[in-house]
Amino acid sequence: MTTRHMSLGAFLMSSGHHLAAWRHPRAWAGGGLNFNHFKKIAQTAERGKFDAIFFADNLALMGSPELGQYTTAGDVFDPLVLLSGLATVTERIGLISTVSTSYNEPYLLARKFASLDHLSEGRSGWNLVTSATDLEALNFGREQHFEHGDRYQRAEEFIDVVTGLWDSYEDDAFVRDKASGVFFQPDKLHVLGHHGEHYRVRGPLNIPRTPQGYPVLIQAGSSEPGKALAARTADVVFTAQQTLANAQAFYADVKGRLAAYGRRPDQLKVMPGISPVIGRTQAEAEDKYQELQDLVEPRVGLGLLAGMAGGFDLSGYDLDGPLPELPLSNSMQSRQALFIDLARRENLTIRQLYLKIAGARGHHTVIGTAKTVADTLEQWFVEQGADGFNIMPPFLPEGLDDFVESVVPLLQQRGLFRQEYSGTTLREHLGLQRPANRHRR
Repeated sequence: MTTRHMSLGAFLMSSGHHLAAWRHPRAWAGGGLNFNHFKKIAQTAERGKFDAIFFADNLALMGSPELGQYTTAGDVFDPLVLLSGLATVTERIGLISTVSTSYNEPYLLARKFASLDHLSEGRSGWNLVTSATDLEALNFGREQHFEHGDRYQRAEEFIDVVTGLWDSYEDDAFVRDKASGVFFQPDKLHVLGHHGEHYRVRGPLNIPRTPQGYPVLIQAGSSEPGKALAARTADVVFTAQQTLANAQAFYADVKGRLAAYGRRPDQLKVMPGISPVIGRTQAEAEDKYQELQDLVEPRVGLGLLAGMAGGFDLSGYDLDGPLPELPLSNSMQSRQALFIDLARRENLTIRQLYLKIAGARGHHTVIGTAKTVADTLEQWFVEQGADGFNIMPPFLPEGLDDFVESVVPLLQQRGLFRQEYSGTTLREHLGLQRPANRHRR
């Protein structure tokens, strides 16, 4: 038994994470724009005492229209809008959304997340990304996406502006005194006045400081600039790791960077993605996984690889031949390195590679009984490969139901996961301190 509890996030997509999830007979193909579908899933995750639900996001229709006809890429809510609705039908579970620093303005983002944090009474989280593709750039007046290093420099300044705006008011600034007519104390209002290389933002925000101080800050990049940004600013790191050894190396690397910023190891949670395919027996789990694999459209599989390779077209290569040498991507550099390493390590053909990552896009897939899944999570957690996990159901709603009903009780029995929520905010779920306002430190 251990007193240290793992964190669990439910990483949700409309029909599930497998590339062919929407085609599965028991998946809800039209769930992407159905609020009741997401309401049920969010409440299932809350029933399982998950720390949070999480939605990724892109600011473009990913892939070509010709390829998009085989995917659910054109059938998604804006996650911040969706989470605002889900805040009203849940009580405790955290609400995390991806929002890009490349194609947003700091003031607007700071205000939206502050609003969600107030609306949910302290349950919001921001997954900071720098966007990945030229397709997104084309929607914002650019011909090409920012260079990798440049967009991380912009992100560094962006997050400093946002946190500065979140500190616009001290916690007790708003007195709302009807007798005196004073609504807030002016000496507890602080104008940011930021003049930087990329942004000029006066401030202040027109919303009080949030219940969490700052919404929980999540970083999902595993490149060198991504890890540096996470070590300085993040509360949580989402990462894709294929093996326990790789997870341990990443965990030690990121945690080892914290001291340079005056931070302790427990101030940053590392949460790799895990996609569990659960059966009552090993054979049943393998059959369930193969059923999904058989539904993968080859053009979609190639499109997935191309997206991770920065748009490099593999359609002219032999699908049953080796992965060719690829130019360094300007988009998802850490994910490109991961799947190249996977292909070389396991001597995979192009077809085998896209099938290998079809289930979780480079995250680790565990196929087996509930005990097999629980054993894997326990090993990664105990052996310092993770502080928790982003659970990626292969298809919905069944995949999350299976995990909550069969794996969560095993983790609870082993003392690895909470029996009940002990706090009300996402920071409390994660065991993270509420940041003090910089003007009162």
